[in-house]
Amino acid sequence: MNASPTATMVRALPAELRDRLMSVAREVSFPQGMRLFKEGGCADRFWIIRSGTVSLDLHVPGRRAVVVETLTHNQLVGWSWLFTPHVWHLGAEATSPVSAYEFDGVAVREMCARDPVLGAAVFQWVGSIVAHRLQLTRTRLLDLYAPYGSGSGL
Repeated sequence: MNASPTATMVRALPAELRDRLMSVAREVSFPQGMRLFKEGGCADRFWIIRSGTVSLDLHVPGRRAVVVETLTHNQLVGWSWLFTPHVWHLGAEATSPVSAYEFDGVAVREMCARDPVLGAAVFQWVGSIVAHRLQLTRTRLLDLYAPYGSGSGL
């Protein structure tokens, strides 16, 4: 099982586990400019992008929201649904028309609780993505606030 920071569900989860998760997915679409979620809101779902792009952003006081990462085909949008207190840590906006698979976070957490193999695989997959996105967020904030940006050696 591949759980690299950018692992898609297809690469990170064995086919049987993917099929189980997909059994609770529904197809949705979002127009360009629609906010999927706002930082601090209730995190109760997640998406796998089929087509289009979604930007993840971070509220920075006194500034416009900072884009941390832009997501596209087969990438996971939203991880806060998995971790208590289930509150969005970032915001997300469709930067083009988006079609996606939407998953109910509560239903998936319940599936994971009932099946430790599925739970471990989902936690490893999502956890690797969380670590990757936190590093990207750190780098963006250093670019904004550090005297010489994130590339400088002090």
